[in-house]
Amino acid sequence: MEEIFQKIYEMTAISAIIDNPSFLIMYALAFVLLYLGIKKGYEPLLLIPIAFGVLIANFPGGDMGVTAVDGEGMVTLPDGTQRCIWDMSLPSIAHDLGLMNFIYYMLIKTGFIPPIIFMGVGALTDFGPMLRNLKLAIFGAGAQFGIFAVLLVACNFFTMPESASLAIIGGADGPTAIFTTIKLAPHLLGPIAIAAYSYMALVPVIVPAVVKLLCTEKELKINMKEQDKLYPSKTEFKNMRVLKILFPIATTTIVAIIVPSAVPLVGMLMFGNLIKEVGAATGRLFDAASNGIMNAATIFLGLSVGATMTVDAFLNWTTIGIVLGGFFAFGLSIAGGICLAKVYNLFAKKKVNPLIGATGLSAVPMASRVANDIALKYDSRNHVLNYCMSSNISGVIGSAVAAGILISFLG
Repeated sequence: MEEIFQKIYEMTAISAIIDNPSFLIMYALAFVLLYLGIKKGYEPLLLIPIAFGVLIANFPGGDMGVTAVDGEGMVTLPDGTQRCIWDMSLPSIAHDLGLMNFIYYMLIKTGFIPPIIFMGVGALTDFGPMLRNLKLAIFGAGAQFGIFAVLLVACNFFTMPESASLAIIGGADGPTAIFTTIKLAPHLLGPIAIAAYSYMALVPVIVPAVVKLLCTEKELKINMKEQDKLYPSKTEFKNMRVLKILFPIATTTIVAIIVPSAVPLVGMLMFGNLIKEVGAATGRLFDAASNGIMNAATIFLGLSVGATMTVDAFLNWTTIGIVLGGFFAFGLSIAGGICLAKVYNLFAKKKVNPLIGATGLSAVPMASRVANDIALKYDSRNHVLNYCMSSNISGVIGSAVAAGILISFLG
């Protein structure tokens, strides 16, 4: 009987957890992320799959964690032998390393999923607010300040490719952060993805904190509709539908010529938007891109990225540095957009609410909704959502272009 109980005990993960209590920290992290996604509603479509991926990856014996490779692509198999991951077929990866490694190396490591998600984002995005207020798109560029500011600091502690992968968190765009990291520092994908999506989920907390620190009550009461009445726009669009169709084509062409390495992201983003704007003729493509394909890609991305967060990959000083650096990149991007709006107001007759600068992030549309809620607290008539979306949407393009620049120089 004692032998039977011993076998049952060895079958469980209890002994491994007792031998390595660090697993408990990972369970706590997973539970916190699940709480934020389920209870608080912070980016649940992304945070819940990631959190569950963290959870299932850290049960000893479950073989659901993504196995890290070294700089030369060597991976340690369960029997202790080493093989080059690039010499292994997908069936071999599935057999020797498990299901999650199969998903990760087939869909994530190849760089397949991020552009697919960008296609879905494009299909769900309306560029109309940005096109109607094109001048406000400049704040989407200003909000990329955090990326390059943190890059200059991080290079003192990390290699340049690692620093770029860390800094791109400031763009507040999960797929962009993942795509950049895959190209430049794939061994840091887990902590960078977790940091990027966690800070995106915390937009309702971080944006108000930075706004309160940098903006005065008078600035936050600037009413954009009143500014439009005082200084009406002289530009009129006679056929917005044609403009919306031409915009993704023109943007893709320009970006492809100037920053070719950004085409996988920007091109797929604009393709998704194009099939949306064409209308009934591409209705089935739009439906697939914005629903089935997008949802499936999000599931696989979240679970496999979460599964990279094993004890060995997460509990080290490198990860702590990434989490701290990512926070500063995120905060500085918000601050950069606000400061650009302040500088703009020094020279422009038509004033801009600094909240528009704060939404130059890629966290669409959450950042705009948060900014609108802040504006309404100071003036119940001050609806700035559409204006913020101009900056917010341009931030998506801006972060993808910034990623392309970093990949071109450091890849």
